[in-house]
Amino acid sequence: MNPKEPLAYRVRPKNLEEYVGQEHVIGKDKILYRTIKADRLSSIILFGPPGCGKTSLARVISETTKYKFHKINAVTAGVADIKRVIEETQNFMLNPTGKSILFIDEIHRFNKLQQDALLPFVENGTIILIGATTENPYFEVNKALISRSMVIKLEPLTQENVFTILKNAIQSKEGLRRI
Repeated sequence: MNPKEPLAYRVRPKNLEEYVGQEHVIGKDKILYRTIKADRLSSIILFGPPGCGKTSLARVISETTKYKFHKINAVTAGVADIKRVIEETQNFMLNPTGKSILFIDEIHRFNKLQQDALLPFVENGTIILIGATTENPYFEVNKALISRSMVIKLEPLTQENVFTILKNAIQSKEGLRRI
């Protein structure tokens, strides 16, 4: 833990049991929960308003599965970054499983060429794509990527969710309890 990180980073959930909210898609009887627990994840696109838990869910998925996790932000990344992740994923010495999770925050910011560069590796299973967007992916993300992904709509956190998160932050050693 880095004490200079913002509070939200320090108290981010580490597993599915710590994740708060989005019970409509991540509840114990829901398909996404079962898919993650069984480590049978396929590519997904998470969309919802800012602050609803898209990045936290991607991190929880990476902690729960056995695949190497890469994160890039579409605002600052390009095709070279995608190629670097692919090369590392396909390097048996660096990644014996031959698969990685690539989390792309703000995926709607990638242009068509950048999204097309992902397609063959999503298609052949080298990359498990987790895209996060605040925009409707059916209008902003390449249709070929959408057709190879499970699209999951996340809802704003409820007041009860926010209260639970704040309570956890107050009680956490990494959070406010250390002050």
